[in-house]
Amino acid sequence: MKRHGNLWSEIISFENLLQSARKAQRHKRYRDNVLEFNDQLEPNLFQLQTQLQNQTYQPGAYRTFEIFEPKPRIISAAPYRDRVVHHALCAVIAPIFERTFIHQSYANRVGYGTHRALRQFTNFCRHNNYVLQCDIRKYFPQIDHDILKNLIRRKIKCPETLWLVDLVIDNSQNFDSEIVRFPGDNLLTPLERKRGLPIGNLTSQFFANVYLNGFDHFVKEELHCHSYLRYVDDFALFSADRSYLIAAKIQISAYLATLRLQLHPAKTQLIETHNGVNFVGFRALSTDRTCPKKIYLRVRNDNLRRANTRFKRLRRALAQGHPIGDRIDRSYQSWFAHLAHGHTWRLRTAINKLK
Repeated sequence: MKRHGNLWSEIISFENLLQSARKAQRHKRYRDNVLEFNDQLEPNLFQLQTQLQNQTYQPGAYRTFEIFEPKPRIISAAPYRDRVVHHALCAVIAPIFERTFIHQSYANRVGYGTHRALRQFTNFCRHNNYVLQCDIRKYFPQIDHDILKNLIRRKIKCPETLWLVDLVIDNSQNFDSEIVRFPGDNLLTPLERKRGLPIGNLTSQFFANVYLNGFDHFVKEELHCHSYLRYVDDFALFSADRSYLIAAKIQISAYLATLRLQLHPAKTQLIETHNGVNFVGFRALSTDRTCPKKIYLRVRNDNLRRANTRFKRLRRALAQGHPIGDRIDRSYQSWFAHLAHGHTWRLRTAINKLK
């Protein structure tokens, strides 16, 4: 396996840092921390470049908050200065790993995304009778630091780049105190191993794909499942043979244990595709049992409720005279593009009222 070196000069080049700053501020350029950084953009970038070159750079403290939609999660937001570094790092090392990713991994990759994953998922539903739909339990909080570092070292050998990778990983915060043991662990092993990546960082999204890349190849090449796709920690195996998927689940659980991961017991299920399957906010189901290849897509009810709540809030703000025209335009465009993949006339009507 080829390992790449001499990456550091490209990562810390002023051109890469400047381009990374532009990417990091996308849709956030008027926030206070971004405006403060951009007020002295060149001096700040040169200072950042010097700190990286001398390896004196230290990440700042995360800003932590909790969200409740679509489910309760703790989000750790890195300072803007650190997000620039994350973009600079990923701009150089992501293409190296990108060549090793399978085509059926759709999350956090240029040219892929939710809707392309949904089209492939629908196509698999049309041609298979059964789907083993899986979810990894507490994926980001359970990512093991040592395993992740070893996976990255299989492709990267540049010492300075590995120093920055380790610094980003080691600075991660984990608020999950649950102790999980795996085969071969002693009493203290779960306490001795650092784990967890913050949800929301660009580096976390990239590392999450690296962490499961070997698993993707295992499913495709060892289990010989050609109808397979993954979106972050949600993945699905399709087949006409129910017994094959039952056996595959056992092997999948054993492989994930080597990564110190577990399948979610409630969200992992074997389903007949014509009964309807949830994926990336939609429900794919057949409305005609005589022709199961006719798949109907609709937005899930919980997504509809959240969207309606969001647009009611925007309507109230608009009625009170708040200058939210740009927010309405962005929300309208993004939701209209999203709903174009399903059949939800009620929410389309709500959006049109805001137009």
